[in-house]
Amino acid sequence: QVQLVESGGGLVQAGGSLRLSCVASGSIYTINDMGWYRQVPGKQRELVATITRGGNTNYADSVKGRFTISRVNAKSTVYLQMNSLKPEDTAVYYCNARTWVASYWGQGTQVTVSS
Repeated sequence: QVQLVESGGGLVQAGGSLRLSCVASGSIYTINDMGWYRQVPGKQRELVATITRGGNTNYADSVKGRFTISRVNAKSTVYLQMNSLKPEDTAVYYCNARTWVASYWGQGTQVTVSS
């Protein structure tokens, strides 16, 4: 079992920045990929960015050049640095961790970008 706790969400004006953090606990040695997803009411949860244990990253086209995902394996922590935020980035952001046999989610953190 893996537990994930996110932090760092909040309200920011368009053009501003936020940094999300996600700390994993439990069977952390089983984690392969980690990532961030987001969801707005009435829509499906969508990928924002993922990072492998080795540091390979993948981004949604909508956030490329603005968001940066990073990971500190020794701290079992993944970060999402979000710059040049837009109102359309408003969503609940969820941390995800994948092992060979399961996928785990955090409770989510709200990000609201005002215009």
